[in-house]
Amino acid sequence: MTSMAEARVKREFKEALSGEEFRQCHIKMELVNDNWTELRGEIAGPRGTPYEGGRFVLEIKVPEGYPFSPPEVRFITRIWHPNVSSVTGAIRMDILKDHWAAAMTLRTVLLSLQGMLSVAEPDDWQDFVVALQFKQRQDIFLLTAKHWTSAYAGGTRSFPELDLKIQRLKDMGIDEHKARAVLSKENWDLERAADCLFL
Repeated sequence: MTSMAEARVKREFKEALSGEEFRQCHIKMELVNDNWTELRGEIAGPRGTPYEGGRFVLEIKVPEGYPFSPPEVRFITRIWHPNVSSVTGAIRMDILKDHWAAAMTLRTVLLSLQGMLSVAEPDDWQDFVVALQFKQRQDIFLLTAKHWTSAYAGGTRSFPELDLKIQRLKDMGIDEHKARAVLSKENWDLERAADCLFL
């Protein structure tokens, strides 16, 4: 990493550790292996969203050209959101691509991602299946997003009916995450999910 990029990240990291805003907004940032190019971020699911109660971990890779180039960020915690790949955690957000400006910071990124959890943009999707569900079956989308938050991000809600469907597929030898993913994509229709897996 260039000395300018490293100095900038160190300054931002110091501000993040001492800033009250990080605690108030429930966001965190830490080094990975004492390496200034690899960071781990964490954001809390905003109130009034299906992500409420969840803690979402992010992988942040700082490029050589930072702050003139945006960081590479992806969700490590699995999440059901139109702008995030449910498979890889890749994020589609304009400030991480074409609308990045050198004045932006890692704090800006974390706050923007937290805001994205409140306001999805299904027409600018990263995960087509999730975006389609968001637009056509809002009730199922909300239920699925809440369920994934509980399953992967430490949310406290319980969904016994959905858990029973997952267990039925697990009893057939399917991995729990794969069962959850296919049921989610098939709007929790057990028969259609089984067809996808076994036909």
